[in-house]
Amino acid sequence: MKENRIRKNAEFRRVYRKGKSFSNRLLVLYVYKNYILKDINRIGISVSKKVGKSVVRSRVKRLIGESYRLNSSNLKKGHDFVIIARTACNGKRYSDIEDSIKNLFNKAGLVIYDEKNIT
Repeated sequence: MKENRIRKNAEFRRVYRKGKSFSNRLLVLYVYKNYILKDINRIGISVSKKVGKSVVRSRVKRLIGESYRLNSSNLKKGHDFVIIARTACNGKRYSDIEDSIKNLFNKAGLVIYDEKNIT
C-alpha cells in the first residue's frame, strides 16, 4: 500500500491543479486521471492543523486510510486521489468517515457496481 501513496509536493499540486474536486461536510476529494500508472490508484491524505493537534490529525489520517483500503477494490483503476479532511472530521467515528468517503467516490462516478458491492 505504501507504494500507492502520493508523497511529493509536485504530485499533490498536479492533482489539485488538474484534477476535479468533490466535497461533502467532512471531506474533499480531488481526482486526477493518471495516464502513466493505469493499473493502480494512488492516494494522498491531507489533514490541516485546523483539524486538531497531532494525535487528532493522525487518527483522522488513519481512519481515512483504512476506509480507503477497505473500499479500494470497488474503484476504477488509474487515478490519483487526494483526500482533504475538513475541521468537522474532528471527533467523528469510523463509520461517519467511511460513509463520507463512499459518498464522494459515488459522486465522482468511480465505483464499480456488481452483485457483491451494491452500496
